Amino acid sequence: MKREAVLFVGIWTGLAVVVSGCLSPKQHNPFNFENDSNFSHYQQFATQIEYPNTPAPSDDEMVQTLQPRSLRDVSELQYWDLSLQEAIHLAMVNSKVLLDLGGTVLRAPDSLQTIYDVAVRETNPQYGVEAALSAFDAEFSTSLFSESNDRRFNNRFLGDGGFYQQNYDVFQTQITKRAATGSQFTIRQNTAFDDNNNIGNEFRNGAWDTYLEGEVRHPLLKGSGIEFNRIAGPGATPGVFNGVLVARIRTDISLADFQTGLRDFLSNVENAYWDLYFAYRDLETKIAARNTALETWRRVYALYRTGRRGGEAEKEAQARENYFRFEEEVQNALVGRPLEGTRTNNGSSAGTFRGLPGVCIAERKLRLLMGLPANDGRLIRPAEEPTVAPVSYDWYNIAGEALIRREELRKQRWQIKGRELELLASKNFLLPNLDFVGRYRWRGFGEKLIASDRANKAEFDNAFMNLTGGQFQEWQVGAEFSLPIGFRQGHSGVRNAEIRLVQARSLLKQQEHQVLSDLSNAVGEVDRAFVVLQTDINRMIAAKQQLDALQAAYDADKADFFVVLDAQRRHADAVSRYYQSRVEYVLAIRNVHFEKGSLLDYCDVALSEASWPQKAYLDAAERDRLRMRPMSIDYSFRKPPVVGLGPNAVPERPQANVDIDDRRGVPAGEAPSGMPQPAIPLPPVAPAAAIPEDQAVRAAPGTDERAPSR
Repeated sequence: MKREAVLFVGIWTGLAVVVSGCLSPKQHNPFNFENDSNFSHYQQFATQIEYPNTPAPSDDEMVQTLQPRSLRDVSELQYWDLSLQEAIHLAMVNSKVLLDLGGTVLRAPDSLQTIYDVAVRETNPQYGVEAALSAFDAEFSTSLFSESNDRRFNNRFLGDGGFYQQNYDVFQTQITKRAATGSQFTIRQNTAFDDNNNIGNEFRNGAWDTYLEGEVRHPLLKGSGIEFNRIAGPGATPGVFNGVLVARIRTDISLADFQTGLRDFLSNVENAYWDLYFAYRDLETKIAARNTALETWRRVYALYRTGRRGGEAEKEAQARENYFRFEEEVQNALVGRPLEGTRTNNGSSAGTFRGLPGVCIAERKLRLLMGLPANDGRLIRPAEEPTVAPVSYDWYNIAGEALIRREELRKQRWQIKGRELELLASKNFLLPNLDFVGRYRWRGFGEKLIASDRANKAEFDNAFMNLTGGQFQEWQVGAEFSLPIGFRQGHSGVRNAEIRLVQARSLLKQQEHQVLSDLSNAVGEVDRAFVVLQTDINRMIAAKQQLDALQAAYDADKADFFVVLDAQRRHADAVSRYYQSRVEYVLAIRNVHFEKGSLLDYCDVALSEASWPQKAYLDAAERDRLRMRPMSIDYSFRKPPVVGLGPNAVPERPQANVDIDDRRGVPAGEAPSGMPQPAIPLPPVAPAAAIPEDQAVRAAPGTDERAPSR
């Protein structure tokens, strides 16, 4: 029979090998549908793009967004005068995602900070604080097994002539608790019922065996101590630490990351606000220049129609070209182009002012950061003016403040603290395993488990009664010892922890150098922006005086026509550059607060945890009413290491601010008859600030008079 079975298996194996070897590669591939028209429909459906079964869009209001404004539709505008503080407030209320203006939310959405990041880190089931605390939770376990055995032994005295039959049931329940010292406490109850046909049994219908024991296992060397277990956690291995202190540091790092994202977000909101302010001012300047060019063209065109001197064809064409040049600039200043504006890390950490034109596109960027619809029928108009007051800083004061409050430095210091704790815990793995083990057990034995129906209560009639009698007590005390020869993994873990600590400290030192360098640039930019602002004020005054003088001379036929056109362009450039300098100055002041870590205070934004659920307040009130306050139990034997010193509040220096409100209307020019009307109506703009008299410096030629010192 054995030979026949082997021959049968061999024949079938050979047939399988031959058949598989005769198949072509295409026959081996069940998904090759190239030359099979019967499966072409499978290929068609397999390559189709599928969409998830989720609502699209997620908010019905998305599809109700109004059509964006264009050059052909700028009439009937309704303005919304918005202050910077209101813009920041709306952005904080509406934005759950801390956006930037670089489209990261589409390219890499997981890299953006949200208001949920800290909660996600805190509730991480693997590395969160509660996950680390769960290692010290009491664990309840129970088991119940029932088995039937039917065997033949080579022993005629066992069972019925060597045939052994048994019904065996066992029920076990235990509670295990691990302490912060590394000790493990266990209370275990075991009950077993054994019914077999052994000829030596006292009770023919089976017997019950039960015991109740307590066990203590305490590590004396490796894994011992409150400090190690709070850093590494029970059962840790070299390089893998998930204790309570390490988990809490991860949460603090997540808080620092969130504050960094919030800081960048607020900086972008202010960048977008002042971008919109400059866009309005630039539009106002371009409109005024266009109106002046239109008046000049109208005058030259009138001379051209009558054939008088000054109305030559080349002058009329030059005046017309000058008008349409400013008309193009007005169009671009109104709508704008999709270029990158001012945002964080575009030259400086807080953002370097770009000075790009475009009211509509700048307004949409601000709406995006504020969490508002892209279009709602209103046009946001900044209601604040940038300050022109001189501001100075105490360098040593702000430098010390930056080294304490800067978010990136605080995050790196948490990293260093974590590395120090990991190094401390790594040294524990250089110790051998030495555990003290102690057990104490009470046993009970009886024919019945709980009660008996006999009149005479025998000694082993009830297993539980026998257990509580305390007749059978057992104990065990001992120690377990083991060690890896050489401690290669432990030494490697300590060395790795030392290197990572030195690496983190080196990074912190370099970050501090970078922060001071960026702060120096920011302070220098404040000084440069203020001095340039004074220069641009003088330039604007001089350009205005030149234009007025040349225009008067031209009206008296004493000035060249082309010089007047050049003066108009120079004046328009000077006014635009003046407003650009004002925005650069206010952003330079903001950048100092960004670099020294006080931007949130500068924007009147404070961080706090959300309120507790309503049920938590009700439970607290109920506990207080019943006077059932839980007693505080301290399981520690010594003080744990300090890992955080709390917030370092640094008082802010009040900054001077100047609010100027001086409205200037820009009249709309009328084109000569037969000429095209201006393509864009003249929308009202936000109030422009008058030039303070004490800021205008009229330096005489050849003198070295400069702007007043701060």
